Amino acid sequence: MHGLKDKIMSKKRFFINTIVLLLVMSQVQAGDKLSLRDITRGAFRAESMTEVFPMDDGETYAQISDDGKRIVTYSFKTGKQVGVLFDAATARGANISRVEDYIVSPDGRRLLIQTKTRPIYRRSFTAEYYIFMIQNNKLEPLSDGGPQQTPVFSPDGNQIAFVRDNNIHLVKLLYDNAESQVTKDGKRNEIINGIPDWVYEEEFSTNSSMVFSADSKQIVWIRYDETDVPQYAMQLFKGLAPEREEFRDYPGDYTYKYPIPGKQNAKVKVLSYDIQSHQTRTIDLPLDADGYIPRIKATSDPEKIAIFTLNRHQDDLKIYMANPLSTVAKLIIEDKIDKYVKEETFEDVQITDKHILLPSERDGYNHLYLYNLNGQQLRQIVADKYVVKSVYGFDESTGDVYFAANPKGATDQQVMVARQNGKIETLSQKDGVNNAIFSKYFKYFINIWSDLDNPAQYTLCQNNGKVLATLIDNHELKEKLAAYDLGKKELFQFTTSEGVVLNGWMVKPKDFDVSKRYPVIMYQYGGPGNQQVMNQWGIGMNGSGAILEQYLCQQGYICVCVDNRGTGGRGAEFEKCTYLRLGELESKDQVETAIWLGQQSYVDKNRIGIWGWSYGGWNTLMSMSEGRPVFKAGVAIAPPTNWRFYDTIYTERYMRTPQENPKGYDEVNPIARAGQLHGALLICHGLADDNVHYRNSAEYVEALVQADKDFRQLVYTNRNHSIFGGNTRNHLFRQAINHFNAELK
Repeated sequence: MHGLKDKIMSKKRFFINTIVLLLVMSQVQAGDKLSLRDITRGAFRAESMTEVFPMDDGETYAQISDDGKRIVTYSFKTGKQVGVLFDAATARGANISRVEDYIVSPDGRRLLIQTKTRPIYRRSFTAEYYIFMIQNNKLEPLSDGGPQQTPVFSPDGNQIAFVRDNNIHLVKLLYDNAESQVTKDGKRNEIINGIPDWVYEEEFSTNSSMVFSADSKQIVWIRYDETDVPQYAMQLFKGLAPEREEFRDYPGDYTYKYPIPGKQNAKVKVLSYDIQSHQTRTIDLPLDADGYIPRIKATSDPEKIAIFTLNRHQDDLKIYMANPLSTVAKLIIEDKIDKYVKEETFEDVQITDKHILLPSERDGYNHLYLYNLNGQQLRQIVADKYVVKSVYGFDESTGDVYFAANPKGATDQQVMVARQNGKIETLSQKDGVNNAIFSKYFKYFINIWSDLDNPAQYTLCQNNGKVLATLIDNHELKEKLAAYDLGKKELFQFTTSEGVVLNGWMVKPKDFDVSKRYPVIMYQYGGPGNQQVMNQWGIGMNGSGAILEQYLCQQGYICVCVDNRGTGGRGAEFEKCTYLRLGELESKDQVETAIWLGQQSYVDKNRIGIWGWSYGGWNTLMSMSEGRPVFKAGVAIAPPTNWRFYDTIYTERYMRTPQENPKGYDEVNPIARAGQLHGALLICHGLADDNVHYRNSAEYVEALVQADKDFRQLVYTNRNHSIFGGNTRNHLFRQAINHFNAELK
């Protein structure tokens, strides 16, 4: 009896020990689960290099230290520290607690230290600037009159112009920092000198409209008269994080000038100011009454300031060389482009001592064209059917042109060089997405590479592509992520019923089982020229290696993103086919994506959701009301709902004016399609969105009410287009995910 009992107990212990071992093994194999709060607080953000400034010696670069106290120089050859330009702890004179940005003077003798930065819109801000003399280690305020905007050094390094309260001020460093006021007509919501108005800043990607002439004797700037531009008012409340005490008893409002399609833009002109004689002149610039001046740029010739003009249709770019003294402006380049000139053109134009490097889609792909300063075209750089994505510069000494392009396909990007003899070489060494920061004179570059599975790696390279050192490899992030249950990310293509080949990425759960049918959440943006489907780490609604999608996969979803027609990287024909009817083809392609997914054995076609932000919110609404009921649920965050409500420059670039294209505006929009909405909709918007006004959601939900359509709505107090601050982003994403869980699980 005892022997039998012992055997039974032995078997029982063996069984229990086996269960315990299996449980332990399963816990080891299962890995950790992601936390939404960790995701939204940036716990999985990759290490990066920011505010890198290549120094004039061509051998070093400067960077702000991690603690924000110092500006340190490093060798481009080794990546090792070689010096300290500024140290807040040892600087004499004024005291600052943190360096937030900096500007190096052209002669390298001074720094402008930026601190106490306060954002205004997407690119504009005020800050307090301090002048730092490197030689004597002395720090002093740029001005005692209040915060400044967009300070600019003169080429000789002895003067600084800046903007305060819409007026230009000049500080002469050789005269004990004597400050004078150049303009006096600046007034909020009326006249702006030297900085762009809201719509120029947002849609031409700039925050400064002021330069010095090459001899440092003239200041040249764009003056914006927005007196007749219609204004928009947003109501503001006390709120929290941050709390606005001034609105404790009564709400306030914020009123600014915001031109909508077909309405009056700011009237613009270019002025010059002679620093010695104090004379202000108006440049005699041939400009349409409703034309734009998206940029002015200095040249190496004191008698030539490059002024870029654009007609209101935005299909005719002209570059003038203007003499700030004589005021004569001579047309040197005209580039007429089918449908529209891309916004990125103005940022990517390079003007060197003797040349102009101009991006253009004149042959159907974004390629580069080299001119001299008189406007004579010297050669075309790149003629193959791929797209130049970024321009790094032109080496005057060799004739080489450095740029990034996608010769391996739309989802790839390589750092490249076009030699003087026409030969084109690829400098980056890995498939995926590569970007670069070049040294002065192009002897070295920092290559920034990532792909779907690898966060950014920063390597120092010679200009032939040879790797000299690794600066950042993000191995700690990879090790951290390895502890979590993360699914497989993969790129794919499919062909729609209309014969259009579309690119996509997909994230599957770690325990993906091909025999199961999964619900799918589709993320997209889909706007003109944008790309979400790239072989890079920064994909997904929250970036960081599709970390939010990985969280959703842990909830049992498959996550998908597809770039529809109208997106970038594939040439003008694919990108511009949505012209005059934004949203029509884009939403068709998202519906086609859902249909294709529903045909896959592992997808439950009755449980497909879609979401997006901004244009992605527009595309969500358009797709859910396209007519084919393929989406069971959707979330639209900060969506435009009728292009009549958006701004002139962006909207008219793709739609022309409502007077010219009434059907495009009125037939193709979510409000017109409200009665066709299918699926459970959650719409989210910030009340203080200066970009896509809350008006868009207000008018849309009213249309849904009158169409007797059910929906849910979330409104975020005092939040702008990015909907962040305090716990806001965590709350926003949790509500969106709860919505999908309620409808798709």
